Amino acid sequence: MPTSIRLAPEMEERLDFLAARTGRSKAYYLRELIERGIEEMEDYYLAAEVLERIRRGEEEVVKGEDFWRGLDA
Repeated sequence: MPTSIRLAPEMEERLDFLAARTGRSKAYYLRELIERGIEEMEDYYLAAEVLERIRRGEEEVVKGEDFWRGLDA
């Protein structure tokens, strides 16, 4: 899927330099960054969403000892 992004000039320079030095395309490195970083971003943003639901009382919270006790059964 073609996608367009706008980079800060210094980031674009770094990407250009890396691509030129390694012989790989800028698209290759952008794909790598996205593929390696998406899981971390999902973890962070989805956890923040759950935390907000907990703070609003919309999410059930289980005490640690109750959680572990439930696994023993």
